[in-house]
Amino acid sequence: MEPTFEEHVQERAVLVGLNADCFTKEQTATDETLEELEALLETAGGFCTGKVLQNRHTPDAHSFIGEGKALEVKMLVEATLSTMVVFDNELSPGNIRALEEIIGVTVLDRSALILDIFAQRAKTKEGRLQVELAQYKYLLPRLSGMGLSLSRQGGGIGTRGPGETKLESDRRHIRERINRLETELEQVRKVRSVQRERRKKNSVPVVAIVGYTNAGKSTLLNQLTGAGIPANNRLFDTLDTTSRQLTVSDNLDVILSDTVGFIAKLPHHLVNAFHATLEELEYADLLLHVIDASDPNRDEHIEVVDKLITKLSKPGTPVLQVYNKADLVSLEDIPAGQDVVAISAKRGMGMENLLKSIESALGHARHHVLLRLPYSMGGMVDTIHSGAKVNNVEYTAEGIEIDTILDDILYGRLKNNVIKEL
Repeated sequence: MEPTFEEHVQERAVLVGLNADCFTKEQTATDETLEELEALLETAGGFCTGKVLQNRHTPDAHSFIGEGKALEVKMLVEATLSTMVVFDNELSPGNIRALEEIIGVTVLDRSALILDIFAQRAKTKEGRLQVELAQYKYLLPRLSGMGLSLSRQGGGIGTRGPGETKLESDRRHIRERINRLETELEQVRKVRSVQRERRKKNSVPVVAIVGYTNAGKSTLLNQLTGAGIPANNRLFDTLDTTSRQLTVSDNLDVILSDTVGFIAKLPHHLVNAFHATLEELEYADLLLHVIDASDPNRDEHIEVVDKLITKLSKPGTPVLQVYNKADLVSLEDIPAGQDVVAISAKRGMGMENLLKSIESALGHARHHVLLRLPYSMGGMVDTIHSGAKVNNVEYTAEGIEIDTILDDILYGRLKNNVIKEL
């Protein structure tokens, strides 16, 4: 269905991208990245009135796309009664100022648009802290270069977040605020660290759901755990990490964590600011890489997520590729493999296979056994309680019988006391 413009509600924006020979794949704009920029604009509450893709050998030092092309954009803005221009590339403060002088409306870049969406979506205290930190870090080097976009007051895309007038007048205030936010987020990380240690003691593995934005991560979490997270068909619908306990089988309980969606050209300020959330990946025992099987740019999006997984997770962490929305494509379109599962999270299709794959990926380090300890080893009972999952303890005439699930280390210490593998 074609998007429709709602008068007095949405901002009208022309989208512009530059494809330069000297750009890397991450820097350049293409028809596909402009389509994604349009989806981002709609998520922010805007309406696309036109797209311009400029090809040049190198960006213009002053106006980025060249003055001639900037004047063409100005004509398109006037013809479509647009209120702003959004660039698919990252712009310097000088570029923004020059473009605003030529075109006469607010100019934003992709990073500013994503930050605006994050400012709308963050609900928890931690999420809001992380977004605010990213906004300040984005704005600080741009204060001298931002013209119309900084002076705009009231609502609208690009104006949410810190008060712009105050930012312009007081750089020291921003730096102090950044320091305070970083201190507060450090406290969040310490709390997470304590929670993680507790999970470790209880021997509960952590399974983190990762994937490109809008791949269906929240829908999957809801399907598996009944978490009740709003799952809408829009980019960056989930920003705040949600963790729920999931019973995979009689032998295995895990903590399942949803994470913020990844996207091509994700601003590094956001990756850094969301480190407290994204570090779940670093401590996960297993990653579920949720992939939209019906996505026309599937391979490129898999590559983006794989790069971030490599950057953020600990080496050697097993990854299950979960092809979601498999009901929308033919089976031949989904690769076969030991670490590949096809599902439809919305319809609940393939959940049993997914749970079996999760157990298999984690099961090599878990042993469900019945132990019998002589009373002379009574001190080991506390060790087992703190380092393993204990289902039942019975004190019998023959000794202490414990139904437990052990990791490799404890199993190695106690295998002579195993009377039954369960």
